Amino acid sequence: MSKVDVLLGLQWGDEGKGKIVDVLAPQYDVVARFQGGPNAGHTLEFDGIKHVLHQIPSGIFREKTKNIIGNGVVLDPFVFKTEIEKLQKYNLNVNANLFISKKATLILPTHRLLDQAYEKAKGDDKIGSTLKGIGPTYQDKIGRQGLRVGDILSDKFQEKFNKLTDIHFKILKDHDIQYNWNELKEQFLEAIQSLKTFNLIESEYFLNKELKAGATILAEGAQGALLDIDFGSYPFVTSSNTVTAGACTGLGIAPRHIGEVYGIFKAYSTRVGSGPFPTELMDDEGELMRKEGREFGSTTGRPRRCGWIDIPSLKYSIMINGVTQLLMMKADVLSIFSTIKACTKYQLADGSITDMVPYELVNEKITPIYTELKGWSTDLNSNGVSKQNLPAELDTYIKFLEAELQVPITLVSTGPDRTQTVYRKEKNL
Repeated sequence: MSKVDVLLGLQWGDEGKGKIVDVLAPQYDVVARFQGGPNAGHTLEFDGIKHVLHQIPSGIFREKTKNIIGNGVVLDPFVFKTEIEKLQKYNLNVNANLFISKKATLILPTHRLLDQAYEKAKGDDKIGSTLKGIGPTYQDKIGRQGLRVGDILSDKFQEKFNKLTDIHFKILKDHDIQYNWNELKEQFLEAIQSLKTFNLIESEYFLNKELKAGATILAEGAQGALLDIDFGSYPFVTSSNTVTAGACTGLGIAPRHIGEVYGIFKAYSTRVGSGPFPTELMDDEGELMRKEGREFGSTTGRPRRCGWIDIPSLKYSIMINGVTQLLMMKADVLSIFSTIKACTKYQLADGSITDMVPYELVNEKITPIYTELKGWSTDLNSNGVSKQNLPAELDTYIKFLEAELQVPITLVSTGPDRTQTVYRKEKNL
């Protein structure tokens, strides 16, 4: 029996997972999304075209790859329909290569409204939600009243839909949220009819059958490990398990079937929305990093907060995910800096020094302790950079990180296109 490799982000999301799934997809028979929803934005760039996927797995552009939306995903039928329509001009055989778990939970229009209401009610304590209805949908799932993809095949679907939306309306009465329900309902039900034309499957059986047959499977995560509902910077987190263990529950895969765990991280750090960010740069350097990296959310368009790399948090993510290989993204962005900084430890409010992520990350003042390294001042996008001619300073930075993190960096991304990728070590890549 083959193994399931897992690919996930080690920071606060936006690490570049979409590009890497696209790069790795030819090696896999199946690519499967295991959690999250349209709050994720996976960007792929090739042939001069930029693609942003929100719910569809990033292997969709590889014609021989089967793509699974797993049971751990929350699916918005309207967003899904819009994504499918955008893909039509590329002549992809989507209906043949895309499979959707009947156990995936549906995002209703009222979930998006509730998301707005709850975020508005928090006032200055806003989480920074994408307002895509993710949290309220997972709430209904855990509360055992959610609707699932398989329900749309039932003749009682309309009855179940009305029952759940009536519950939501009672909550929305207490909030000043404006909406046109007839329009939202019409859009949703039209999208449901479109969803019925796809392969709706018992995905846990499908995946385990593929495993038994020796198929290669890549589990694709959304968001990042530091946004995990249990292990992230709570409460400024997403509503699902973004870590390796989430691939097991989000796909129906037993832990013993997990193989390689690819951990993706940027050569620096970014974060969208509210929440702690120890290495955040609030100065001109942070603004330069944002502009050079085009750091604006692929889902919301919001400017991303930027800062130097945070090694204690990376060590934490590596530990809880069992990372076997590290993939470093956006090395090209740091080419504009003559000096690169890396946070190796934190100084806490009581003066103590630690390389562990403290429980009280949100309210405690944390001062990063930096090591400085020389920058590489080389345009990595235009010089045909390869393993053989990496700038010496970049090579030093990579080896410094490997020594700190104790996991090999096997791939370095030097630009957004799938061709701008340097393989440092041939370890199952």
